[in-house]
Formats: sequence, C-alpha cells, structure tokens
Amino acid sequence: MDTNFQTSFIPKKPAVVEKPSASSRPVGLLTTISIFVFFTVLIGAIILYFYKVTLTKGITRMQNDLSLAQNRFEPEKITQLELLNRRIEAGKMVLQDHVAVSPIFDALGKVTKKSVRYTKFNLSNEESGKVLIKLSGIATDYRSVALQSDLFNQNKHFIDPVFSNLAVNEKGNVNFDLEFSLDRTFVDYQKVLDGTNNPSDYFDGLIN
Repeated sequence: MDTNFQTSFIPKKPAVVEKPSASSRPVGLLTTISIFVFFTVLIGAIILYFYKVTLTKGITRMQNDLSLAQNRFEPEKITQLELLNRRIEAGKMVLQDHVAVSPIFDALGKVTKKSVRYTKFNLSNEESGKVLIKLSGIATDYRSVALQSDLFNQNKHFIDPVFSNLAVNEKGNVNFDLEFSLDRTFVDYQKVLDGTNNPSDYFDGLIN
C-alpha cells in the first residue's frame, strides 16, 4: 500500500482579492453632504421661526405700550387739540393771504390832491406777490393830473404808477385811469392788526 501523499500548499488558481467598489466612496460623500445641508436648513428654519415669534411678541408688546400711553393722555383731549391746531393753521393761512385795504385808502387819502377824486377802485393779487391797484378818476384839469402823477412817483410804496386814457368830459373835467402796484408787506393784514404797519408813517410830509 502506497502511503506517500503528495500535498502542495500552492493553490492551483490565483487568489482573487476583492477591491472596494469605486462608486461606494462618492455615494458616501454625497450622502454626508446631503445630511449636512438638510440639518443646516432645518436649523435655519427653526431659528427663523423663533425669531419671527420673538419679533411678533415684541411688536405686540410695543402696541400695547403705545395704547397705554395714548390712554394716559386722554384720546378725546388729543383729538380736540388736533382739531384746534388745524383751525389755527387754517386761520394763519387766511391771515397770510388776506389783504388789508385800510392802509390803501388811508394812503390814497393822504396823497391825493383836492382837485382829484376817484370813481372806481379795483384790487387784485399778482403772481409776483404784489398787489395790483386799478383806479378811474376825475381831475379838474390836466395840470392837476400832472401834479397828482408827481405825488405818486415821489412815494416808494406806489410801484410804477401809470396814468392813462386821459380825456376831457362834457363838464370840462379830465377823466383818467390809474394803475400801480403795492408791496405786499404794506397791506399785510397781520401787521395792520399788530399795529406795526402804520400807513401814516409813509406819507408824512406829502402835500395835498
């Protein structure tokens, strides 16, 4: 009996060593990135939610504080004061735009000769801010008109006085039209009320 066994430890086929799949590493990295992004977005959403809640509470608290403050100052009283303030401002606007005619008549009375009288008077506001005066009148003769023109030109408050349409009427008198401007400060209604605008001061020394 043959007892000799031939044993060999060299494998007849080469051993196959399994290599890790090339796709396993990228898949694992992509999963990690996705998880990171997910949690980042989740945390951001949570932070925004709590910020919104905090902000809403803050606004509500401030509104409550404002309501309490308004109630302390009596809302009805505040409404009355606001209405009064609007009326005062409206009154100021009326005074600012109002023209006082008394200085004009006083001035005309002091500068007009006795031989001249006026038959028509018209006042209008110019865009420049000045006050435009248009008059019609009657003088005893042309000499009176000439002297009257000199008196108007001597006073700085009568701006650009112009006599026109001179004509002798059936009674032998001379009809005329007169146009001139006044500085708005001269007819300021508020100054007249305060007494700071005295027309007599501007015409002292003029001869009737």
